[in-house]
Amino acid sequence: MLRRIHHVGIVVRSLDEGYRFYRDTLGLPLIKEATVPDQGVRAALLLAGESEIELLEPIDPQGGVAKFLEKRGEGLHHVCFATDDVAAELEATKAKGIPLIDQAPRKGLAGMICFLHPKAQHGVLIEYAEPFPDDAGH
Repeated sequence: MLRRIHHVGIVVRSLDEGYRFYRDTLGLPLIKEATVPDQGVRAALLLAGESEIELLEPIDPQGGVAKFLEKRGEGLHHVCFATDDVAAELEATKAKGIPLIDQAPRKGLAGMICFLHPKAQHGVLIEYAEPFPDDAGH
């Protein structure tokens, strides 16, 4: 079962520039930052009440986030829903015939994650995340 919006992903040219607004101006505390090589990004999660904002800075010019930035510019990239069982949620989605990007969960900054193809969701990229146990409060 999807529990809540876990985070909203926003593509930025630079995490440092993104921090100036989201952390310094809005006062959202930084939860964690990491490089996620298989996604071609440096990413950061900032706490926004019960949810989070994920900033995505492309580091691989051939990666999907870099291509998104080149085509669409900075801005909203995806909406992520929290779940207690990302594998079961992915299987249920697959059984409904919804097009997927990921066929199996994989590690991401927000925990074990997977993405659904935006063509099935009115152009919106959807992510499911099962937070790691040490991130359970976020």
